[in-house]
Amino acid sequence: MGEPDGDRPEGAAAGFIEPVPMEGDPAELFAGDTGTLDVDVRRVLVRLLQRRFLLADKNPAQWRTLLENQQIIESRLHDLFVRLVVDHDRGIAYKQQVRSAESDVPILLKDDPYNRAETLVLVHLRTVFQRERGTGETSARVDIEELEQTVLTYFDPEDHNLARGQRDIRNAVQRLAAEGLLAEESAGRYRITPLIEVVLSAEKLTELNRWLRERNEVAP
Repeated sequence: MGEPDGDRPEGAAAGFIEPVPMEGDPAELFAGDTGTLDVDVRRVLVRLLQRRFLLADKNPAQWRTLLENQQIIESRLHDLFVRLVVDHDRGIAYKQQVRSAESDVPILLKDDPYNRAETLVLVHLRTVFQRERGTGETSARVDIEELEQTVLTYFDPEDHNLARGQRDIRNAVQRLAAEGLLAEESAGRYRITPLIEVVLSAEKLTELNRWLRERNEVAP
Protein backbone atom coordinates (compact mmCIF):
# COMPACT_ATOMS: atom_id res chain seq x y z
CA MET A 1 0.00 0.00 0.00
CA GLY A 2 1.21 3.49 -0.77
CA GLU A 3 1.37 6.06 1.96
CA PRO A 4 -1.25 8.82 2.02
CA ASP A 5 -0.28 11.92 0.13
CA GLY A 6 -0.55 13.96 3.30
CA ASP A 7 2.23 11.95 4.99
CA ARG A 8 4.84 12.53 2.30
CA PRO A 9 7.69 14.95 3.01
CA GLU A 10 6.95 18.35 1.59
CA GLY A 11 8.43 18.78 -1.85
CA ALA A 12 9.29 15.08 -2.33
CA ALA A 13 8.19 13.34 -5.49
CA ALA A 14 6.09 10.19 -5.05
CA GLY A 15 8.38 7.23 -4.22
CA PHE A 16 11.55 9.34 -4.14
CA ILE A 17 13.62 11.10 -1.45
CA GLU A 18 14.39 14.75 -1.84
CA PRO A 19 17.77 14.96 -3.61
CA VAL A 20 20.64 16.73 -1.83
CA PRO A 21 21.87 19.80 -3.74
CA MET A 22 25.36 19.38 -5.21
CA GLU A 23 26.59 22.43 -3.36
CA GLY A 24 25.88 20.57 -0.11
CA ASP A 25 28.47 17.87 -0.90
CA PRO A 26 31.97 18.09 0.65
CA ALA A 27 34.34 19.96 -1.63
CA GLU A 28 37.04 17.95 -3.39
CA LEU A 29 40.54 18.55 -2.07
CA PHE A 30 42.05 17.82 -5.47
CA ALA A 31 40.90 16.84 -8.94
CA GLY A 32 39.18 13.46 -8.88
CA ASP A 33 39.19 13.27 -5.06
CA THR A 34 36.96 10.40 -3.90
CA GLY A 35 38.12 10.47 -0.28
CA THR A 36 35.52 10.75 2.46
CA LEU A 37 37.60 11.99 5.39
CA ASP A 38 37.78 15.61 6.48
CA VAL A 39 41.04 17.30 5.66
CA ASP A 40 42.16 17.45 9.33
CA VAL A 41 41.57 13.72 9.76
CA ARG A 42 43.51 13.00 6.57
CA ARG A 43 46.43 15.04 7.89
CA VAL A 44 46.50 13.01 11.12
CA LEU A 45 46.38 9.77 9.15
CA VAL A 46 49.29 10.90 6.96
CA ARG A 47 51.29 12.05 9.99
CA LEU A 48 50.85 8.66 11.64
CA LEU A 49 52.17 6.99 8.51
CA GLN A 50 55.05 9.44 8.08
CA ARG A 51 56.29 9.75 11.65
CA ARG A 52 57.13 7.22 14.29
CA PHE A 53 55.04 8.93 16.99
CA LEU A 54 52.28 11.47 17.44
CA LEU A 55 52.71 13.34 20.74
CA ALA A 56 49.82 14.98 22.56
CA ASP A 57 51.93 17.74 24.12
CA LYS A 58 53.61 18.75 20.86
CA ASN A 59 50.58 18.37 18.58
CA PRO A 60 47.50 19.06 20.75
CA ALA A 61 45.19 19.85 17.83
CA GLN A 62 46.08 16.69 15.92
CA TRP A 63 45.86 14.66 19.14
CA ARG A 64 42.27 15.88 19.66
CA THR A 65 41.45 15.06 16.05
CA LEU A 66 42.88 11.58 16.53
CA LEU A 67 40.83 10.89 19.65
CA GLU A 68 37.64 12.25 18.08
CA ASN A 69 38.12 10.11 14.95
CA GLN A 70 40.07 7.16 16.35
CA GLN A 71 37.71 4.47 15.05
CA ILE A 72 37.78 5.58 11.42
CA ILE A 73 41.56 6.21 11.52
CA GLU A 74 42.10 2.74 12.97
CA SER A 75 39.91 1.28 10.25
CA ARG A 76 41.91 2.96 7.49
CA LEU A 77 45.18 1.71 9.01
CA HIS A 78 43.77 -1.80 9.41
CA ASP A 79 43.05 -1.79 5.68
CA LEU A 80 46.84 -1.48 5.28
CA PHE A 81 47.57 -4.22 7.87
CA VAL A 82 48.82 -1.59 10.30
CA ARG A 83 47.76 -1.40 13.95
CA LEU A 84 47.26 1.87 15.85
CA VAL A 85 48.37 2.10 19.48
CA VAL A 86 47.11 5.04 21.55
CA ASP A 87 48.74 5.42 24.96
CA HIS A 88 46.50 7.89 26.78
CA ASP A 89 48.60 7.95 29.97
CA ARG A 90 51.76 9.02 28.14
CA GLY A 91 49.98 11.01 25.44
CA ILE A 92 51.59 8.97 22.66
CA ALA A 93 50.17 7.37 19.52
CA TYR A 94 52.13 5.15 17.17
CA LYS A 95 51.67 2.44 14.58
CA GLN A 96 52.72 -1.21 14.43
CA GLN A 97 53.04 -3.56 11.50
CA VAL A 98 50.55 -6.42 11.69
CA ARG A 99 52.27 -9.77 11.27
CA SER A 100 50.58 -13.15 11.09
CA ALA A 101 51.87 -16.69 10.78
CA GLU A 102 48.43 -17.85 9.61
CA SER A 103 48.00 -15.53 6.64
CA ASP A 104 50.22 -13.88 4.07
CA VAL A 105 50.28 -10.29 5.30
CA PRO A 106 52.02 -7.78 3.03
CA ILE A 107 54.56 -5.70 4.94
CA LEU A 108 54.13 -1.95 4.56
CA LEU A 109 56.33 -0.70 7.41
CA LYS A 110 59.98 -1.52 7.05
CA ASP A 111 62.05 -2.08 10.15
CA ASP A 112 64.67 0.63 10.71
CA PRO A 113 66.77 -0.99 13.42
CA TYR A 114 69.08 0.94 15.70
CA ASN A 115 72.79 0.45 15.14
CA ARG A 116 75.17 -0.59 17.90
CA ALA A 117 75.92 2.92 19.20
CA GLU A 118 72.24 3.89 19.14
CA THR A 119 71.29 0.74 21.04
CA LEU A 120 73.93 1.36 23.70
CA VAL A 121 72.79 4.96 24.13
CA LEU A 122 69.21 3.70 24.46
CA VAL A 123 70.25 1.29 27.20
CA HIS A 124 71.87 4.10 29.19
CA LEU A 125 68.95 6.49 28.69
CA ARG A 126 66.40 3.85 29.68
CA THR A 127 68.44 2.99 32.78
CA VAL A 128 68.62 6.63 33.86
CA PHE A 129 64.92 7.16 33.16
CA GLN A 130 63.94 4.08 35.17
CA ARG A 131 66.22 5.04 38.07
CA GLU A 132 64.91 8.61 38.27
CA ARG A 133 61.28 7.51 38.07
CA GLY A 134 61.99 4.97 40.79
CA THR A 135 63.07 7.75 43.14
CA GLY A 136 59.89 9.73 42.48
CA GLU A 137 61.32 12.20 39.97
CA THR A 138 58.89 13.30 37.27
CA SER A 139 61.62 13.75 34.68
CA ALA A 140 65.13 12.53 33.89
CA ARG A 141 68.00 14.43 32.28
CA VAL A 142 71.46 13.63 30.95
CA ASP A 143 74.49 15.65 29.91
CA ILE A 144 76.23 14.70 26.68
CA GLU A 145 79.65 14.43 28.36
CA GLU A 146 78.38 12.07 31.08
CA LEU A 147 76.48 10.07 28.49
CA GLU A 148 79.59 9.70 26.34
CA GLN A 149 81.75 8.60 29.26
CA THR A 150 79.28 5.90 30.29
CA VAL A 151 78.40 4.59 26.84
CA LEU A 152 82.05 4.41 25.80
CA THR A 153 82.58 1.82 28.56
CA TYR A 154 80.17 -0.45 26.65
CA PHE A 155 82.30 -0.31 23.50
CA ASP A 156 84.86 -2.93 22.53
CA PRO A 157 87.90 -2.34 24.77
CA GLU A 158 90.13 -3.28 21.83
CA ASP A 159 88.77 -0.33 19.85
CA HIS A 160 91.04 2.58 20.82
CA ASN A 161 89.58 5.08 18.34
CA LEU A 162 88.03 7.42 20.92
CA ALA A 163 87.12 10.11 18.40
CA ARG A 164 85.12 7.65 16.29
CA GLY A 165 83.28 6.37 19.37
CA GLN A 166 82.36 9.89 20.43
CA ARG A 167 81.17 10.70 16.92
CA ASP A 168 78.99 7.57 16.82
CA ILE A 169 77.46 8.45 20.18
CA ARG A 170 76.71 12.03 19.17
CA ASN A 171 75.14 10.82 15.91
CA ALA A 172 73.03 8.41 17.96
CA VAL A 173 71.91 11.27 20.21
CA GLN A 174 70.92 13.31 17.15
CA ARG A 175 68.77 10.50 15.79
CA LEU A 176 67.05 9.87 19.14
CA ALA A 177 66.42 13.59 19.55
CA ALA A 178 64.91 13.74 16.06
CA GLU A 179 62.61 10.84 16.97
CA GLY A 180 61.49 12.60 20.14
CA LEU A 181 63.18 10.36 22.70
CA LEU A 182 65.39 13.24 23.79
CA ALA A 183 64.58 16.93 24.09
CA GLU A 184 67.51 19.35 24.22
CA GLU A 185 66.86 21.92 26.96
CA SER A 186 70.22 23.67 26.74
CA ALA A 187 73.52 23.08 24.95
CA GLY A 188 74.52 19.49 25.66
CA ARG A 189 71.77 18.85 28.22
CA TYR A 190 68.80 16.66 27.33
CA ARG A 191 65.54 15.61 28.93
CA ILE A 192 64.63 11.96 28.40
CA THR A 193 61.01 11.70 27.23
CA PRO A 194 58.54 8.92 28.12
CA LEU A 195 58.92 7.60 24.57
CA ILE A 196 61.95 5.72 25.87
CA GLU A 197 59.57 3.33 27.65
CA VAL A 198 57.77 2.60 24.39
CA VAL A 199 60.94 1.99 22.38
CA LEU A 200 62.72 -0.03 25.06
CA SER A 201 60.56 -1.98 27.49
CA ALA A 202 61.72 -2.90 30.98
CA GLU A 203 61.97 -6.53 29.89
CA LYS A 204 64.15 -5.67 26.90
CA LEU A 205 66.32 -3.42 29.09
CA THR A 206 66.91 -6.32 31.51
CA GLU A 207 67.85 -8.56 28.61
CA LEU A 208 70.32 -6.04 27.17
CA ASN A 209 71.87 -5.30 30.56
CA ARG A 210 72.40 -9.01 31.10
CA TRP A 211 74.09 -9.26 27.70
CA LEU A 212 76.36 -6.31 28.54
CA ARG A 213 77.36 -7.82 31.90
CA GLU A 214 78.14 -11.17 30.29
CA ARG A 215 80.14 -9.44 27.58
CA ASN A 216 82.20 -7.52 30.15
CA GLU A 217 82.85 -10.66 32.18
CA VAL A 218 84.41 -12.47 29.23
CA ALA A 219 86.39 -9.45 28.04
CA PRO A 220 90.16 -9.85 28.65
